[in-house]
Amino acid sequence: MAYTKIHAITATVSKAVDYICNPAKTDEGILISSYGCSPETAAYDFKFALSKTSQSDPNKAYHLIQSFLPGEVTYKEAHQIGVELADRLLEGKYSYVVSSHIDKGHVHNHVIFCAADNINHQKYHDCKKTYYNIRSLSDDLCREHELSIITPGEKRGKTYKEWQAGKNGSAWKEQLKSDINEAIKTAATYEDCIELIRAKGYEVKGEGFGEKAHKFISFRPLDRERFVRGSAKSLGAEYTKERIKERIEEKALLKDKKRVPFPTRKKPIVKDYSKKNLIDTTEDKFANSPGLKHWADIQNLKIAAASYSQAGSISELEKQIAAKSALAKTARTSLVEMEHQLKDLGQILKYAEQYKANRIYHIRYQKSKDKDRYLRQHETELLLHDGAENMLKRFGIDTRNLDVEKLRSDYNALYSKKEALRKTCQSAEKDAAAFTRKLDNLNQYLDRNLAQQETADRKSDKSRQSL
Repeated sequence: MAYTKIHAITATVSKAVDYICNPAKTDEGILISSYGCSPETAAYDFKFALSKTSQSDPNKAYHLIQSFLPGEVTYKEAHQIGVELADRLLEGKYSYVVSSHIDKGHVHNHVIFCAADNINHQKYHDCKKTYYNIRSLSDDLCREHELSIITPGEKRGKTYKEWQAGKNGSAWKEQLKSDINEAIKTAATYEDCIELIRAKGYEVKGEGFGEKAHKFISFRPLDRERFVRGSAKSLGAEYTKERIKERIEEKALLKDKKRVPFPTRKKPIVKDYSKKNLIDTTEDKFANSPGLKHWADIQNLKIAAASYSQAGSISELEKQIAAKSALAKTARTSLVEMEHQLKDLGQILKYAEQYKANRIYHIRYQKSKDKDRYLRQHETELLLHDGAENMLKRFGIDTRNLDVEKLRSDYNALYSKKEALRKTCQSAEKDAAAFTRKLDNLNQYLDRNLAQQETADRKSDKSRQSL
């Protein structure tokens, strides 16, 4: 399991890079990687990229920390995950330095990346959405490396109140109240509201009124053993059966008061049951509750019928799964290859711009009569020129015929292809998962009914033999 946090660097980039690259913390510098710069020149590279942007916020870089549970991952694997996270997050646009610290009780990665990208010269937008993207990417990498992750379905970014409710075991009550509120908004009558609540998977009792009726209405989710009362003490005064009925009647009165010259009838809610999974009715709670078992059987019948009606046949479903899976696999392979190409091309473009911008300083240095004085005045520009020239030579680029605009055009064209391929891959994977779910529903439903029929036949044979 990996935890992440990020903050902006507005002061000295060099000090932050020196800290994360400390040899005592990084196994003598072995666990350090970089892209679009080197750890020694990162401050200069970042400064050059920042000089190309027109945005005026003070952020020079960002410091991302990714920490792992003690003993769950090796140093080498943790560092590999850190590099993969930086590559997926920054998509080859931003220069970065990654280091893994091993001096604490748990291994953790540091990623410092430039606030301005090398391609479009736009600044990184740090917000909740981008942070959740970091968390999601980190979780994906943990899955791929077979590490534990945050429990699926657990809400991220919880407020203190939500966290405290979960700690006290009352978070499910908030969900119950939310479902009741939604049912009240949708239902036209009290009876419709109760049916909607049942349809959401709750068992309801005591909903009636009268002398022999229970004092309180009670609700029980499928994953809970006990009912909770709809009382002021348990759920709140707004969730007693009397108050639920009153809220529906109040809603109807407010609706009648509104003058609507041309009222329109709401379309009935049509659920796509083919998107749901079959309910496992073998659990004890279904055996102990005939009403709940009857409801689940009806739901399973609707799910199986919807899956079959949309598929046509099981063989057709299997063909569609095979076709979509093959498409997704091919697209994913091509996408990975294209991402590597983009990463290399992005780095070439960055160094080409850096080389072109600082070439004049190199020429003036060569012509200078006092080279030492000129070097002291323009050390940064000369370092950037020499570093860019060396990197371009490594990539086999002829600096004499350097065309930055063509490189940028090639990058943009390749990036557009990558985005189109990503959509194709995601769509194929989504379709394959949907077809697989339908096939599983049908197979489970047919196998279950066959088993029930065989059981019934055996009982019938025994009764005949006894006669």
